[in-house]
Amino acid sequence: MRRKNFYIVSDGKLKRKENTIYFENEEGRRPIPISAIYAIYALGSLTVTSKALSYLAKEGVCVHFFNRYGFYEGSFYPRESLVSGEVVVRQAEHYLDRDKRLYLAKAFVEGSIMNMARVLRKNGEDDTEVISALQALSEAEKIDEVMGAEAIARNAYYSKFDTILKNMKFERRSRQPPENEANAMISFGNSLLYSAVLSEIYHTQLHPAISFLHEPLERRFSLALDIAELFKPVIVDRLVFNLVNRKVVTESDFDDRFNGVLLNENGRKKFVKAFNERLEKTVKHRKLKRNVSYQRLIRLECYKLVKHILNAEKYRPFVMWW
Repeated sequence: MRRKNFYIVSDGKLKRKENTIYFENEEGRRPIPISAIYAIYALGSLTVTSKALSYLAKEGVCVHFFNRYGFYEGSFYPRESLVSGEVVVRQAEHYLDRDKRLYLAKAFVEGSIMNMARVLRKNGEDDTEVISALQALSEAEKIDEVMGAEAIARNAYYSKFDTILKNMKFERRSRQPPENEANAMISFGNSLLYSAVLSEIYHTQLHPAISFLHEPLERRFSLALDIAELFKPVIVDRLVFNLVNRKVVTESDFDDRFNGVLLNENGRKKFVKAFNERLEKTVKHRKLKRNVSYQRLIRLECYKLVKHILNAEKYRPFVMWW
């Protein structure tokens, strides 16, 4: 049985009985065989019994928690089963060595810029301003200068959103809280993507807290932030354009009572359904010569990073080719 992501939008409880996890709420009890679970996204108020949590940990299932507003709160990250002391040591070396860290930070931003440009071109928009940020990136000698080049590209990229979005205004990027519907969808999508990247990191030998572009800090898995930069334009932004322009998500799917605009429960249900469909969507991989899902592309990016850290193959960032 192929394992799948499970998104729990309503309030309830996870319990274990023998080899099955049960989700219980006021509507009844739903069985979820453990062999069917890849990761769990808890978007409602979720209570998890100790037996269920222990079983999920044993089976290597990550559980990602979001608050009632759709903001990411944290993850239950089981003890790693693919631990490699050599990879962790080498990963730390690449963070501590200025040149090695700078190379990887630049690679992540280069891939992000190229993907932003690709998304603009697919939507009939000019990508000249976004691509021009590559010059600032090539000249960057410090991490904050790398971040500055990324900011230049992203501002140019966002300036095109009001032309691409046909039924909603974007205006500017706003967070915590989002000021309008388009920003609410982007913030929610980025939180889901961060969690999806973290799930893929778990299934590799990488340490999730040792990053290169974003500064490693306590209480966050910053490597997921690095890798997510590559996939935000490809997965989240394209999904937002699709949902808005096809009128799948409309103004009735939002709530503006909380000093900002957020997706309501119905809106979150629509978004997570489309997000999961996007993760499961496949493309023909140019190197592997077979179809791989978007979710698998994230895992492959992790593997490429491991090879680079172990000096087996120089890392080149994922750039959308289709």
